[in-house]
Amino acid sequence: MQRTQRPLLARLAGANPTSVFLLTLVVVLIAFFTPGVVGGLLTLALAAALIALLATTWAVQAPQTRLIRLLMLTLLVTVGLAKLL
Repeated sequence: MQRTQRPLLARLAGANPTSVFLLTLVVVLIAFFTPGVVGGLLTLALAAALIALLATTWAVQAPQTRLIRLLMLTLLVTVGLAKLL
């Protein structure tokens, strides 16, 4: 892990899970219900954040968790690209 990532990961680990879930839910709903290019770009930005989180935590996840995360990432990217087109 790089030194620049440690403060961010420590901050994320200390965040309230309910607040993080609700904030993420709001952003996902805005991305899904915003039409056109803006919604597509917001959805792809969420996918990029998920890719960063997935890459950081890949080594400590169980194979079943990895599969579910990859499926959700694929779905999110598909929705984002469909909204762009």
